[in-house]
Amino acid sequence: MYIDKILPVILSGGSGSRLWPLSRSSYPKQYLQIKNKKSLTFFQETIRRISDNQNFESPFVICNEEDRFVVAEQLRNIDIKAKSILLEPIGRNTAPAITIAAIKAMENGEDPLLLVLPSDHLINDLKKFQIVLKQAIKYCEEGKLVTFG
Repeated sequence: MYIDKILPVILSGGSGSRLWPLSRSSYPKQYLQIKNKKSLTFFQETIRRISDNQNFESPFVICNEEDRFVVAEQLRNIDIKAKSILLEPIGRNTAPAITIAAIKAMENGEDPLLLVLPSDHLINDLKKFQIVLKQAIKYCEEGKLVTFG
């Protein structure tokens, strides 16, 4: 198996309950600017991390129906176009969201390598992230499933 590009899947359906009172159900953590008012949000940082067009396709973003306009605006603010924004009518956690993304990704008979990322994590060492990702791709080319933790 040869992998040309990776299809990122950004999970952005959180409810905002863990960082209360900063985040709340109407504006969850992933859409907040934590460092300062001029910084990128968690969501935007995640998108920027995988915005290298040589290695990554445009991402799938999975979010709640209520957050679709926030997602679209935050993507527009960093000049990134999503391949698709998949809307969850009701949040059902990670496994169903990944399943929907995988089904959508295979819609045209393709079988792309998916990189599933939560939209609310900080990764400070981007070089290390890229190194680990390249190592993971080698395993994926051998038909293995790789998870990060």
